[in-house]
Amino acid sequence: MSTLDPHRRNFLKTAGATAAATLLSPPRFFGQSAAAGDNKSVPQSDNPADYTLTIATKPLEIAPKRILSVTTYNGQFPGPLLRFKEGQQVTIDIRNDTDTPEQLHWHGQMVSTEVDGAAEEGTPFIPSHGNRRISFIPKPSGFRFYHTHNRAGADLHARQYSGQVGPVYIEPKYEPGGHDREVFLILKEFDPSFSQGGDMAQDFLTPATRVKELETAGESAMKASLAKGMPHGY
Repeated sequence: MSTLDPHRRNFLKTAGATAAATLLSPPRFFGQSAAAGDNKSVPQSDNPADYTLTIATKPLEIAPKRILSVTTYNGQFPGPLLRFKEGQQVTIDIRNDTDTPEQLHWHGQMVSTEVDGAAEEGTPFIPSHGNRRISFIPKPSGFRFYHTHNRAGADLHARQYSGQVGPVYIEPKYEPGGHDREVFLILKEFDPSFSQGGDMAQDFLTPATRVKELETAGESAMKASLAKGMPHGY
């Protein structure tokens, strides 16, 4: 019988001690998390998050010497690209440095209402100057977005009128495809304005036939909006 190599013996002793310590240590969980598909909470450890997103108002130079004050994710527009793997759980820390409770919505993903980011579906708000940690299993694969789910109403400097949107790419579990490079494009208009009333030009419509029922419905909605004191175009 051959003598066990001392380096291997030391390795086995260390591995055994580590395994014993792991089995004897009590588990530590905190925060809120949810798994996609079954809408049940899942345990969450205190390991570092995969990503941290900070919601805050920052000056943003959208063109040379054209600086706007907008609400952003991590001080940039668009927000940072988040890369997930289909079916592999991710953990996100969300910090809200604004004076308003926030919602971060995962557009196009099949996740539970606990983390979806829509208050009307039951997602808790991220409190003003507070934090929330969430976990979920991203799916389906493809190009998605995250953005605020707060309504801006008539405030054209808030919410998605501002800079609160970012890209998500969920890598497919199978058949990731072959490509030379990736290009993610986000088109955005800043400093929007409401229309000042009156009919819009119709010459761009195809076919150009006007539908009386739609015109009547549109005029009726506009009159009702103006009666509530809303601006033209809202």
